[in-house]
Amino acid sequence: MGDVRRCRAMKIVTWNVNSVRARQERLLNWLKTRQPDVLCLQELKCVEKDFPLEAVREAGYHAALYGQKTYNGVAILAKAEPKDVVQGIPDGVEDPQSRVIAATVNGVRVMSVYAPNGQAVDSPAYEYKLEWYSRLRRYLDTKHKPDEPMVLCGDWNVAPENIDVWDPRLWEGQTLFTLKERDALQRLCAFGLADTFRKLHPDVQKFSWWDYRMLGFPKNQGLRIDHILATAPVVERLAQADVDREERKGKQPSDHAPYWIEIKD
Repeated sequence: MGDVRRCRAMKIVTWNVNSVRARQERLLNWLKTRQPDVLCLQELKCVEKDFPLEAVREAGYHAALYGQKTYNGVAILAKAEPKDVVQGIPDGVEDPQSRVIAATVNGVRVMSVYAPNGQAVDSPAYEYKLEWYSRLRRYLDTKHKPDEPMVLCGDWNVAPENIDVWDPRLWEGQTLFTLKERDALQRLCAFGLADTFRKLHPDVQKFSWWDYRMLGFPKNQGLRIDHILATAPVVERLAQADVDREERKGKQPSDHAPYWIEIKD
């Protein structure tokens, strides 16, 4: 898969776009102004044939897609052509939900991930979420090594720590912030993955998601649930990491803001 040390600087972004067709103009404008090397998208909410592929190509990007009608859907957009594309978690489990796509870009293995929401604690959807996390960890153990240059980018639907929640007392025990969910994310990271934001900003409170309701964004009542998890060869070259909060503003934004990192030469 190559060595990240041989790669030029890369800007890698994750963004739950919350319907690519509803926010196509936003997406294309953002690509034009921000010019990331890699953009991982979640919640496409469309099948491959309905994705604006030609417009994305005209913007200078290749696309690897794993779509689904109405729900879910993930993609990797990159200036360099994504190689060795894998859709889903290929572990033999029948799962109709399109939540993971992986590809190699400039020597880095990139995954775009949309973790299950979980809906309500102890519901079937919640149990599916916990098992899905276990499946992903088993897949990493089987197919990858922690010394490979790799990033897992996505909406993980888990706020890892109190600092990642605007009111941890209010959220304690609620979906996205239960102990079981946080433990599931920690077990995944124990493979050899680091939270890139916390590596550079150990004490900074920034959020990546704000509820559309109750003026969540103007009040900054948010959660940090969008993460780029990286192996040591990437973390060693980590130069910057931040949330593009401006993209949460304006007309019909996604409820998520893009989160980005830069890897230096």
